[in-house]
Amino acid sequence: MERFRNFCIIAHIDHGKSTLADRLLQFTGTVADRDMQDQLLDNMDLERERGITIKSHAIQMKYNYKGEEYTLNLIDTPGHVDFSYEVSRSIAACEGALLIVDASQGVEAQTISNLYLALEHDLEIIPVLNKIDLPGAMPDEMTDQVVELLGCSPDDVIHASGKEGLGIDKILEAIVEKVPAPQGDPEEPLQAMIFDSVFNSFRGIEVIFRVFNGSVKKGDKVKFVNTGKTYDADEIGILKLKQEPQKEIGAGNVGYLISGIKVAKEVKVGDTITHVDRPTNKIIKGFEDVKPMVFAGIYPVETSEYEELRASMEKLQLNDASLVWEPETSAALGFGFRCGFLGMLHLEIVQERLEREFDMTVITTVPSVQFHAIQTDGSTEDINAPSEMPEPNTISHIEEPFIRAQIISKAEYVGPIIGLCMDKRGVIKNQIYLTSDRVELTFEMPLAEIVFDFFDKLKTISRGYASLDYELIGFVRSNMVKLDVQLNGDKVDALSAIVHKDKAYEWGKKLCEKLRELVPRQMFEIAIQAAIGNKIIARESVRALRKNVLAKCYGGDITRKRKLLEKQKKGKKRMRQVGNVEIPQEAFMAVLKLD
Repeated sequence: MERFRNFCIIAHIDHGKSTLADRLLQFTGTVADRDMQDQLLDNMDLERERGITIKSHAIQMKYNYKGEEYTLNLIDTPGHVDFSYEVSRSIAACEGALLIVDASQGVEAQTISNLYLALEHDLEIIPVLNKIDLPGAMPDEMTDQVVELLGCSPDDVIHASGKEGLGIDKILEAIVEKVPAPQGDPEEPLQAMIFDSVFNSFRGIEVIFRVFNGSVKKGDKVKFVNTGKTYDADEIGILKLKQEPQKEIGAGNVGYLISGIKVAKEVKVGDTITHVDRPTNKIIKGFEDVKPMVFAGIYPVETSEYEELRASMEKLQLNDASLVWEPETSAALGFGFRCGFLGMLHLEIVQERLEREFDMTVITTVPSVQFHAIQTDGSTEDINAPSEMPEPNTISHIEEPFIRAQIISKAEYVGPIIGLCMDKRGVIKNQIYLTSDRVELTFEMPLAEIVFDFFDKLKTISRGYASLDYELIGFVRSNMVKLDVQLNGDKVDALSAIVHKDKAYEWGKKLCEKLRELVPRQMFEIAIQAAIGNKIIARESVRALRKNVLAKCYGGDITRKRKLLEKQKKGKKRMRQVGNVEIPQEAFMAVLKLD
């Protein structure tokens, strides 16, 4: 166990984690040159296309140092705030972390929040200044920032470049010297923690775990403590570029287990694995349940595909433990699921993965956050969807979730950022100058306001420099109303939203205008109305397509033409009473793109 080192790589988005992981794998000879490709560990199409890491990936390397061979287990983690749950799980399986800071961008919001996650678990932090080969790099200034953040000495900060492969040897030496060897007793009963799982359509569910005490051998009977299920360890092994089966995995190591588990619900991330005949009494404290920030409905386009969608969601949940869902029904869309996501990017990725990996075409409803409705008798009801909102006469008031947002940006963008946050009903709480040029702003603002496009706007006004991190602080009383959309007098529950009263008129007007462009014209006129309760606050009309009934009238009396037009008008009126309007998928998505 003295020769094991378990560490993860944490950083803000785009600070070069995956590229640095590539260099570490090349330097230690884990991957042959012919198998090498950029962002080797990002094996999903989506990750490669967008250049982001979505899943954390574990891989094992061997490294010779001073004549001894060390086994290094590396976990590469995502950087985006929406995938912070992946990061927290990876950190729980490690003793050390490489904290990477971009030499041209410096310390950003996610750097700080991931650092705090690592410090909570008492990890040994190794600071690395990456991308020092860039023309815009400022190694000295950025080193000062890291020193200020960590309280280490400037000599501790390793200068490296993932692209050029500079400083990789120093990083590996630091890992061996500074990261403590895993603690644990190989003789005790088996105690291992599941920190990830993957669905394999041929072999069932692959469980990825870290052994704390004892060891597990091939063919052992093991038990998952939380679910109480027992399995045979058909295959165990370590994670190299491909899986390598082993006879035994001992304390301190990271590995995978395949035992033909078919049912997704049987594997819970954070669960403890132990032997059936000699169980451990030390249950590992699992991860706190994930708190979804954004709720949206996901529905199959064909109602008959509901069961298929359920199976796909279960498989996806294995691969993405932060997805939370439950069944719901909608008058407009039939049967579907109410899903909880960590943010809008997470929602987008889940939708794309359902379409690519499981061939499911889905409709997503307007995302909303969770509100609390306080009833007149004092009881509280959770509202995850606008359709769950009770009648106004039964509730005394509504509370909405507030967050504390930390924004780090260059000093020149402070004005526009404060303006944006005020516009989103935010209140500035604090403003600290980290250096003469970098400011940390703290706001308290409603979660509902930042769900949609806040992050995009923030990046736009700060030319990509501002970084955002947020945490939930609680629920605050607020003046919220339910805004309904009616087509031809029928409510479309999938387009309803809960909005602040002051913004309801503006929101309704924009929504109606947008829908007018997207709803296809019919043979009758369609009225698109936005309403609060029974009060209509905005209206647009989609004009009817009209056959030219006057084509055969050339000359003659005007009354002939009038008669034909009147006849047509009556037909249109009757048609409007029986006609129903098909809403295209773009219309549901349009709501997300309202400015």
